[in-house]
Amino acid sequence: MAEVGFDNEKYLAEQSGAILERVNESHGKLYLEFGGKLTFDFHAARVLPGYDPNIKMRLLQALKDQIQLVFCVCAQDVEHGRIRGDFGITYDLATLKSIDDLRDWGIDTSAVALTRFREGPTVERLVHQLEAEGVSVYKCPEIAGYPSDVETIVSEEGYGRYPYIETGSPLIVVTGTGPGSGKMATCLSQLYHDHQRGLLSGYAKFETFPIWNCPVEHPVNIAYEAATADLADIVMVDPFHLEAYDQTAVNYNRDVESFPILRAITDRIGACMGTTATYNSPTDMGVNRAGGAIIDDDVVRRAATQEVIRRYFRHSRERGRGLCGPEVVERVEKLMVRLSVSPTDRPTVLPAREAAAEAEKQQRGNDGFYCGAALELADGKIATGKNSPLLHSASAAVINGIKHLAGIPDHIHLLPGDVIESLTHLKATYLGSNSPSLNVQEVLIALGISATSNPAAAAGVEMLPRLKMTQIHLTHEPGLGDENGLRKLGVSMTTDGLPTASGYFLR
Repeated sequence: MAEVGFDNEKYLAEQSGAILERVNESHGKLYLEFGGKLTFDFHAARVLPGYDPNIKMRLLQALKDQIQLVFCVCAQDVEHGRIRGDFGITYDLATLKSIDDLRDWGIDTSAVALTRFREGPTVERLVHQLEAEGVSVYKCPEIAGYPSDVETIVSEEGYGRYPYIETGSPLIVVTGTGPGSGKMATCLSQLYHDHQRGLLSGYAKFETFPIWNCPVEHPVNIAYEAATADLADIVMVDPFHLEAYDQTAVNYNRDVESFPILRAITDRIGACMGTTATYNSPTDMGVNRAGGAIIDDDVVRRAATQEVIRRYFRHSRERGRGLCGPEVVERVEKLMVRLSVSPTDRPTVLPAREAAAEAEKQQRGNDGFYCGAALELADGKIATGKNSPLLHSASAAVINGIKHLAGIPDHIHLLPGDVIESLTHLKATYLGSNSPSLNVQEVLIALGISATSNPAAAAGVEMLPRLKMTQIHLTHEPGLGDENGLRKLGVSMTTDGLPTASGYFLR
């Protein structure tokens, strides 16, 4: 049974209440900047065991009669082909997917703001696709001197150049495809236009991490630093909050550094209406009740520590692909030192490497790669797999994992040998595959077909949903068939497939 450290219902009640309180305080409408992922927030689910990855959508559904949603994406990220790591797709596709996901939850997107807008073929294609779906698109140009030149920003040459997004609900949720999507600028430009029109409105932030009432050194906040190592975020005590209230609260460097500018901007906007600043600190701006829903701190600490190690492997892989610099990996290495852990403290790492060594011992003299995989199930069981002429190591680990979950003895095969051999023969002889053994996607298809006539395969298929949020480690760089198959199962993967700082490398 998986450990639980977070209470979703308590969080929903406290968070929705805090949001509605902010709406009332705004005396008109509230622009609520939603940080992090609106749907499929697997980082939060990993560091807060029990957290529903789609709990924000449940929250919005509860408030659905009072909200409109504005989606932001940086046009330059779209044009440059930036990749969203959790789904492995570009930001233009991620934007369309997010809007579809929202629609599936019964929440329509009122508008898309293309921030830092510049013309480009990929951006124009996205505009046409959005408009074809009936979504209004607003092109928001770059502002010279942003964010430090307050006088220009709060003027007709700054926010005045942003198009005004017409909204009629008391709560406007402003979210985006990823970091740097321009959510804050969009919110503040709307405040500027509202106040120019004599309308009252306010601004607040909804960010799950860092958790303001957990210490700086709490693993859940260190895991936030690991997740944002490419942005060099640092969790720190909020000095403005400490000075204003003599109370310790946690925030991160970018919010702390930008707060004086943000307050100067809101003060200048407020001056148009004869009002004063609402917030005394960046923590004041946030609406975050996640800390109050942690019901088992030890469970959360263990999970967050494991997430830091997982991020180390992910960033090492990105470094090997040229997607980030060495300093990103070095930052996470320092975070592991702070937590007194190493890469091999991830429970699946050593078993995967041992499986690879066993594969090499069994197949000595054969040309090829010797690969291992280890899958950690919710009950703590480690199911291993090694590559063979019939199966990839990840495929073998998945099969062994679902056999354990279904209580199927080792000697019973979910897939008959002749079925696997027929598929590998097809791949090698007719499809020209250099790797005829079956990857995870192919095994899942074969299992689905076999389930109609094989009770063991059917029992195994029924166990697949229980692989969601489990962890796997591979000693090699996976192919697309393995990586996509694991992603669809909801299995979180790390790999030794590229050199790490320790120099460990398996083919």
